[in-house]
Amino acid sequence: MNVTLIINGLETQAHFNDEEVDALHKPLLKQLAEKQKQLSRRLVVFLAAPPGTGKSTLVAFWEYLSAQEPGLTAIQALPMDGFHHYNDYLQAFNLRQHKGAPQTFNVQKLTDALRDLHKPESHWPQYDRNLHDPVENAIAVTAPIVVVEGNWLLLNQPEWQALREHCDYSVFISAAPDMLSERLIGRKVRGGLTREQAEAFFQATDGPNVLRVLENSQPADMPLRMDDQGGYHRS
Repeated sequence: MNVTLIINGLETQAHFNDEEVDALHKPLLKQLAEKQKQLSRRLVVFLAAPPGTGKSTLVAFWEYLSAQEPGLTAIQALPMDGFHHYNDYLQAFNLRQHKGAPQTFNVQKLTDALRDLHKPESHWPQYDRNLHDPVENAIAVTAPIVVVEGNWLLLNQPEWQALREHCDYSVFISAAPDMLSERLIGRKVRGGLTREQAEAFFQATDGPNVLRVLENSQPADMPLRMDDQGGYHRS
């Protein structure tokens, strides 16, 4: 299945294997729709995974499927990036070079926003890739099912563990670190870095984050595995 998705405001072409869609994605979305109906309120799903596993593309695809398939309930993606501390804060605490690591996020603000998802009107911040800072209340939350996606949502540390009480269902994607390194380095090269610069960035930032997510995340309700071709399977 070839689809055009909107990710971070840009059109992106994506491909999903038809068998995978029928065996994994549609049944999962049906399960979420049933759970939402049982609860009779907004369903909050966590999608946690290391960098390079296609989280944003996957959630955008779920949004697409939920709008196309009869019997499914509308899904809305809510990225965690909008809860970065502002650059002024990161600069003041010498954290700018670690941006993306757990300590560069405002976990209390995220906790409050998760709690607010059950209010009649709710908004969510968005990370602006031109400003390199969050924009408050940029996303109006409207769907009965929301999927919050990020690296650290299931991190096994006290401050992050408390997020779990605001989650109705969780999904975690694992993958081989070597495969993720090639995907992440390739992404940086396509973005304009030299291979040497991209490898240095991976060693300093993405690499440690990949291992930390894979080795220090709590178990999820639905564990998935990304294969070398970028496909997803139950693990």
